[in-house]
Parts: sequence; structure tokens; C-alpha cells
Amino acid sequence: MTDRTTVTMVTFKHPFILTPFDAPQPAGAYRMEVDEERIEGVSFLAYRRTTTMLHVPTVVHGQRGHKVYIIDFDELSRALEADALRAD
Repeated sequence: MTDRTTVTMVTFKHPFILTPFDAPQPAGAYRMEVDEERIEGVSFLAYRRTTTMLHVPTVVHGQRGHKVYIIDFDELSRALEADALRAD
């Protein structure tokens, strides 16, 4: 099987929370990686999403870094839609 990874940025205008987080995350731009595998045996090129990861900045003992969370793509999509609809 052929795999591919797509890297994009997602931006939240307001603090948000997703299932894997212990606390709300601040508004900002976050790196998102989507891993996909090629679907074999079909007459056209098609891929299936296997993993969605969100990189969240961290500061531990004064050191900057990031933590990678495996997230649900549909939950992220709903959170982005809700963020876009917020009036404040």
C-alpha cells in the first residue's frame, strides 16, 4: 500500500477543546498532519484517512516544544465550524 501525509495549518479564533486535551487550548494556528493509505483494487486513485494529528505548542521547564495529539478529524471539523460561528 502507498501512504501519504498531508500537512496543513488550522486556525482557531477562540480557545477550543478536543477530547484528548486536559484543558482548553488558546486561539491560534496549529499544524495538522493527516496520514492516508491508498485504497487498492479500485479503478481510480483513492485514499483513506488513517490518522489525524494536531501539534500543540508546549512550554516545559522554560523549554518550548510541542506535543502531538491523535485527534478525531470529524471532531476537529465540528470545532472549527463552531469557532467560525462564534460572534465574539
